[in-house]
Amino acid sequence: MPRPDVDCDYLKAQLERLLAVPSPTGYTDTIVRLVCEELERLGIPYSVTRRGAILALYRGREVEGARAIVAHLDTLGATVKMIKDNGRLELVPIGTWSARSAETTRCTILSEQGSFHGTILPLKASGHTFNEEIDTQPVGWRHVEVRIDADCTDRQSVEALGIQIGDFVSIDPGTEFMDNGYIVSRHLDDKAGCAAMLAALKAMVDGKVRVPVDIHFIFTITEEVGSGASAVLLDNVVAMVSIDNGTTAPGQNSAEFGVTIGMADQVGPFDYHLTRKLIRLCEDHDIRYQRDVFRYYRSDSASALEGGADVRTALITFGIDASHSYERIHIHALKSIAELTVLYAASPVEIARDAEELTGLEGFTEQPIEPAPHSHDDPSAH
Repeated sequence: MPRPDVDCDYLKAQLERLLAVPSPTGYTDTIVRLVCEELERLGIPYSVTRRGAILALYRGREVEGARAIVAHLDTLGATVKMIKDNGRLELVPIGTWSARSAETTRCTILSEQGSFHGTILPLKASGHTFNEEIDTQPVGWRHVEVRIDADCTDRQSVEALGIQIGDFVSIDPGTEFMDNGYIVSRHLDDKAGCAAMLAALKAMVDGKVRVPVDIHFIFTITEEVGSGASAVLLDNVVAMVSIDNGTTAPGQNSAEFGVTIGMADQVGPFDYHLTRKLIRLCEDHDIRYQRDVFRYYRSDSASALEGGADVRTALITFGIDASHSYERIHIHALKSIAELTVLYAASPVEIARDAEELTGLEGFTEQPIEPAPHSHDDPSAH
């Protein structure tokens, strides 16, 4: 098929909607409802698990040997650990992120009585009071606190508002869409991946794209705490592609343009054959791509394998600067991700035996081990 037509205005609009909804892990009901409403508008059938993971189905010619495309709706955040005597809140993080990235960040406390705004501040925030101590104080979650934008100067006045230990704290996104295509915001990990999935689905619906096997578009809700896709894959799914962020930083090969294809993460290498199929699709359709390996990174693919799924896994990413902080990406990468997603969904099945849980060697894959051409040539002969 030709390179798909991805609606970038739609992609950006969906991303803006997703970023506007607080969804730290454990507080995802609202964003699940938002995505389900959009799937209904697109005419895509879906199911929702008990806790809220979404399994949307784009029907193919065959049910067995199905494929899955996965991204996560949940984000980093925090939980109220303690209401302090000074009327401020001690926090513990949801997910893995540094308190340094939280300092001076605006946030929303999600209490059962309603939401309240506030700011996460270091314990010593004023140079006029603490002088050089603001630069020498330690960094860590015990060294920040939430200043609530309400009249509360002690524990009792905070409790009177209805704020309690265990309440969720969402980090305000501070989203900016730049005219040059850059997007700056918290929580682009992985709401940008979810927006790219929706854009891919729209392109498939609009183009009446035919696919050889069922494609399950899965939106998970617990990736930031490690469980992610561990219990959401149906038994007939044999291959899973995760969409997530790829870190652009010194020592990495990721980029904010095109698709960054993960070859391995901290859990190990991704499936050889599925990964190289995605690379071939990029090459055949002139989609910019680069490869990368991530030392301190895991995705929904890892959680699926650890949950016992016997599936081939791969990772395609949009390059992101300052991951798990105030992040930046470019629309070019999201468009490229959406294009590759459609092309993969429509691509022929190459390993037919994968549809069987257990079978013989017939049709089993091969990996090259022979010496490369000319690898033993005498250099002096040239």
